[in-house]
Amino acid sequence: MNREYHKCRSSRLGREMELLVFGHAGLPVLVFPTSGGRFYEFEDRGMIASVAGKIDAGLLQLFCVDSVNDESWYNRHAPPRQRIARHMQYEEYLLHELVPIIRQKNRDPRLVALGLSFGGYHAVNIALRHPEIVSGFVSLSGTFDLTGFLDGYYDQNCYFHLPTHYLPRLTDPRFLDRFRRNRFVLATGWDDQCLAQNQDLDRIMSEKGISHEFHVWDVPNAHDWPAWQQMVQQYL
Repeated sequence: MNREYHKCRSSRLGREMELLVFGHAGLPVLVFPTSGGRFYEFEDRGMIASVAGKIDAGLLQLFCVDSVNDESWYNRHAPPRQRIARHMQYEEYLLHELVPIIRQKNRDPRLVALGLSFGGYHAVNIALRHPEIVSGFVSLSGTFDLTGFLDGYYDQNCYFHLPTHYLPRLTDPRFLDRFRRNRFVLATGWDDQCLAQNQDLDRIMSEKGISHEFHVWDVPNAHDWPAWQQMVQQYL
């Protein structure tokens, strides 16, 4: 299996960012780690191994990105306004620094965002905010309403980065028309702590007429790596 490690300084984040690439061709997948996870988490937790056959066959190419969650949403030492600002810098890094790397390595016009738990938020948010760049998402046990990370603070930037807030009021046909061409997958479990948030997003997307898949697994400990290994085989 082709495996590449990259480390580049991000001008938008003002720090080094690391990346692991698995595969040589196929559907490009932007992989977000869990809340405190790093770019190597997907490999360490057996997720790469679970789809190794598809990677080796040239059907998938995974780009496992690092996060700045500890500097944004989880940074309790910073005021909430600064937390959301740091998240927005991260989005700029993804769009203007990371995506060009992906496009350089993979000419497939599609790009799917994949995330687990807190990573599911990143996958859903970037795919809904930039459907012309990210052609779909696969969210496993995702969490989507992050108001609890903002200590009661709320402004326009918060609104436009919380999918369960901006999506119900979205009427721009440029977005809605593009959504119809993209693929969206929500997967969770009956015992998943994020089940209610997935049901809420499923309801919102249905009310907006956005075609998507919503799967609730009847497995023990759905919010954990063994379940996610099964899910990723199913939906990638």
